[in-house]
Amino acid sequence: MKLPNYRDVVDAASVLQGQAVRTPLLSNALLDEKTAARVFLKAECLQRTGSFKFRGAFNAISRLPDSTHQTGLLACSSGNHAQGVAEAARLRGFAATIVMPADAPESKKDRTLRAGATIVEYDRREEDRETVVEALAQQQGAPIIHPYENYYVIAGQGTAGLEAAEDLIDLGLTADRVLVCAGGGGLLGGTLLSMREHFPDVAVHPVEPEGYDDQRLSHETGGRLAINGAQPSVCDAVLTPMPGRRPFALAKGKLAPGLVVSDEEALMAVAFAYRELKVVVEPGGAVALAALLSGKVDVAGETVVATLSGGNIDPQMMARALAS
Repeated sequence: MKLPNYRDVVDAASVLQGQAVRTPLLSNALLDEKTAARVFLKAECLQRTGSFKFRGAFNAISRLPDSTHQTGLLACSSGNHAQGVAEAARLRGFAATIVMPADAPESKKDRTLRAGATIVEYDRREEDRETVVEALAQQQGAPIIHPYENYYVIAGQGTAGLEAAEDLIDLGLTADRVLVCAGGGGLLGGTLLSMREHFPDVAVHPVEPEGYDDQRLSHETGGRLAINGAQPSVCDAVLTPMPGRRPFALAKGKLAPGLVVSDEEALMAVAFAYRELKVVVEPGGAVALAALLSGKVDVAGETVVATLSGGNIDPQMMARALAS
């Protein structure tokens, strides 16, 4: 199995030039005070389509052959990868079909349709999305842009970490610790590549919701483990049953301990981001911030980067967060 490397991330950055937003590193005096650290938040909630997913989608779709104009392309996603793929496909002139869970947030479905994609829904508790999308691929002869197994997707996600590293270097700072919102592991693997290249001693933590800590369990045991994933969670953007094969192989033996947050902690982080940072973040995109705010790891005296990986939140969920 071929794994991406740092050169692939740099190559992806050149492909994304003029397409992806170079998102800022946000800092906040109150957050620094609460953590006794110097914290920088990589605001991918401000990225095109509202999450880091556009980076990997555009990088991967840019590599597809012209024959994709005849077959179209496929993807499976709870919403953020769906939007990234739909927009990237639109820009490249390809038809896209996205397999999405029926209970995905309506705002994510609406934006996916707005970019011109077709949605095929499935029941995430009764059906396996990989089986659904592979059956469609056989019928249509279309390539699948997987959200975290695709080589070029991982490299594209790594450009978020590359930008963060470059910005810290410009400030004359060295990252001591990085907290990454983790689902299947594409952003985690790509960020690890970028950060370790510039800061070899940096500690990189995956952060996940309670009941969906497959990254933590897998990296603790040294092998990919599946979790039940039956309990509901507000963190839909990072609900995966098992780490991806490529991301796991890329990160095996290189990660700091995984961190886990509750739904309540994620919602509190959403509210903090809205009130104090003046940015909109969805619960799954706020789990790294939630880990900092709830003291899941001691960062006192350190320079810390945490991802705000997405901002696609329904009004009802935002209202729930602000009422918590």
